[in-house]
Amino acid sequence: MAAERIDGKAIARMIESELKTQVARFRAEAGRAPGLAVIWVGDNPASAVYIRNKERAAKRVGIESVTYHMPSDTAPQVLMQRIEQLNQDARVDGILIQSPLPAGFDERAFVEAIEPSKDVDGFHAVNAGNLMIGRPCLRACTPKGVIRLLQAADVKMEGRHAVVVGRSTIVGKPQALMLLEQNATVTVCHSRTPDLGAITRQGDILVVAVGRPNLIRGDMIKPGATVIDVGMNRTEAGLCGDVCFEEAEQVAAKLTPVPGGVGPMTIAMLMENTLEAAQRHG
Repeated sequence: MAAERIDGKAIARMIESELKTQVARFRAEAGRAPGLAVIWVGDNPASAVYIRNKERAAKRVGIESVTYHMPSDTAPQVLMQRIEQLNQDARVDGILIQSPLPAGFDERAFVEAIEPSKDVDGFHAVNAGNLMIGRPCLRACTPKGVIRLLQAADVKMEGRHAVVVGRSTIVGKPQALMLLEQNATVTVCHSRTPDLGAITRQGDILVVAVGRPNLIRGDMIKPGATVIDVGMNRTEAGLCGDVCFEEAEQVAAKLTPVPGGVGPMTIAMLMENTLEAAQRHG
C-alpha cells in the first residue's frame, strides 16, 4: 500500500487563511500592515523564483512586502548600510537576506547585522541561542514548518525516535532542537556518519535535509515511518528531493512530495514570523 502524501500546499493554505485574519486584526489595531523587507543581491534565477513566491504569499495574507534588488557588484558596505537603514525603519518588522549572496560576501556577517527582533529567517545567533535554551524567539522557517506539517498530519512525536539527516544551521540543527521540544528522541546524521542506512532505518520519523538527490533509498527507511523530505534539487530530469520518492512510497506510512511538501510551509512560516515580529513591535 502506497504511503499517504502529506500535502504541504494544502496545509500552508490553511495557515495562510488564519494569518490573513490575524493580519487584518493587527492592521485594524496598529493602523498599519506588518512590513517585510527582502534584500536580493545578484540575479540568481532560483532566487528570483523564491522571491516571487514570497511576494505572492505576502500579498495573499496582507503583509506589506518590499524587495530591494541590488546588483551583484554591490560593495559589501553598501549592503551593510541598507541593512542598518531597515533596522531603523519602524515600518519594517522583518528583514530577510535572500541566499545565496554573490561570491566574496560573508553571509554570516550580514545575518548578524540584522536586528534580532527583525530576523524573520531565525538565523541570527540571538534567535538560534534562544531556541537552544527554550526561550521565545523567531524560529528558522523550514524546521518550524516541518513541525507544523507533522502536527497537521497527526504524527505523534513524543516518545518516537526521530532521525535527522543533515546538520546545517538552517535546517538540521534547529530541526533536532524542535523535535526534542516535542519530546522525541533525536539522532542527527551527517556526511561522516558510517553506514547511514543502519541509522535511518531506526527512525519512526525521518527528516532529510542534505541537498543530495535521491540519497535515501527505500531500503534505508523503517517500514511505517513518516518521511519528511526537505531537499529541493534541480536535475536534468527536473526537481527531486533527497529521498527517492518512488521507493520511499512503498515503505513509509506518510511522506512529503517534492515539490509541494516542505517548500510551501517554509514560506507560510516566514509570513507567520513576520506577523509575530510585528506584534512584538506593536
